Amino acid sequence: MKVGFTKVSMPATGTLVVPVVAGRKLLATGTAVDKRMDGGLKRALRAGHFTGAAGQAVEVVAPSGLRASRVIAVGLGKPADITALTLEAAGGSIVGRLLRSGDSSVSFAVDPIKGCKLNAAMIAARLANGAVLGSYTFDAYRTKLKPEQKPTLKSVNIMVANQAAARKAYGPLAKVSEGVFFTRDLVTEPANVIYPKTLAREARKLAKLGVKVEVLGRARMEQLGMGALLGVAQGSAREPQLVVMRYDGGKRGQAPLAFVGKGVTFDTGGISIKPAQGMEDMKWDMGGSAVVIGLMKALAGRKAKCNVVGVVGLVENMPSGTAQRPGDVVTSMSGQTIEVINTDAEGRLVLADALWYTQKRFKPKLMIDLATLTGAMIVALGQEQAGVFASDDKLAEKLFYSGKNVGELVWRLPMSGEYDKLINSDIADMKNIGGRGAGSITAAQFLQRFTNGVPWAHLDIAGVTWSAKAKPTVPKGGTGFGVRLLDDFVAENHEK
Repeated sequence: MKVGFTKVSMPATGTLVVPVVAGRKLLATGTAVDKRMDGGLKRALRAGHFTGAAGQAVEVVAPSGLRASRVIAVGLGKPADITALTLEAAGGSIVGRLLRSGDSSVSFAVDPIKGCKLNAAMIAARLANGAVLGSYTFDAYRTKLKPEQKPTLKSVNIMVANQAAARKAYGPLAKVSEGVFFTRDLVTEPANVIYPKTLAREARKLAKLGVKVEVLGRARMEQLGMGALLGVAQGSAREPQLVVMRYDGGKRGQAPLAFVGKGVTFDTGGISIKPAQGMEDMKWDMGGSAVVIGLMKALAGRKAKCNVVGVVGLVENMPSGTAQRPGDVVTSMSGQTIEVINTDAEGRLVLADALWYTQKRFKPKLMIDLATLTGAMIVALGQEQAGVFASDDKLAEKLFYSGKNVGELVWRLPMSGEYDKLINSDIADMKNIGGRGAGSITAAQFLQRFTNGVPWAHLDIAGVTWSAKAKPTVPKGGTGFGVRLLDDFVAENHEK
């Protein structure tokens, strides 16, 4: 979606959008439009249940006095309550409404809003960002789209007095959205297109942004003793990969922030095979790795002032004559042994070696891992929030507030020694599941055993990586959840 910033005027084509605040109060441009319509816009607002509340919209056909095709009044709510998320939702909802409307352009009129905490330039930037996020589609494999199914909207024009300030405010947001789109694309691609080697190839594209990308194959991982990760991969014909991405935007020698992602590009469950119904969804079991790759793109794209390492373990979990069996014991890179009770609890095995490798090689300031790890997380929190587990209270709190800032909510769950005992094994150092109860917690306890005391948080994104319904800035399908959250976490806590 092309985004432009111009002075406030009456557009010559496409749709004109005028914001309205609570009480049906039109702003300057809306008032001017209403005069050209001989009071028709105000009459349209009064005709229904429109009050100017956030999320409301009224559409009217533009009269002969305007060259635009239609006018949409969009509610923003009370000025004091308008936030960045309110504005992004407004932009996304309008673009979603117009995406296949036949119009090729939409123009948002941005006037100062008395009582709003955000200035006009920031209002413009957030409307633009929401519009872009709401424009995402994935039609790569749809060859027989009807004309009415094809997106027609090509450009978003934000009309604001101070275009330079608006462009400056929008610039970093646009780079983060590019990272979100990259993640959505990777998660949405089918498993015959995205598998360990091709996902590693996608990560290599970040070199254009100054990210140093290194890929370790099976032989190197064998040398490093990554028996946990390799055990998951041994049933597949696809070679596993460990991708290391380094972005050095901070001070030389400063300990990096580390982000680690689970990348099971397809998860059958292995010998502990999953039911056939819904198994096609397991193409997005690499969601954690996609978020880390998209985050690295976002941070490098906006030239974040910090040192960051991204590590993703990429495998395919398949049943075959060479596949790992329930009851097998593997030795992780840490030297700790693991009894594999269930081969469908494979993501934690991948992360075990990836986390240990990351802390040993890079001595990071902190580690945050992301994984579509447990179905128990969906039972606990549904598809509204991700679960967060942490060894550090302040780290958990910062992630919580960054989630609120960008609308990607997380909720902290407990950890303790009593839960940790549930994964003790009779024949090895630990087992990979702790039983039916507290499944997400015991999975987190397992991961903590491989962090070696480094401040650490684990985000279980099983319920939020894929959405069955669309929201204004998040499409149905791959969400990209986590990219904006972690970008905000970095910006708010490690760049100031």
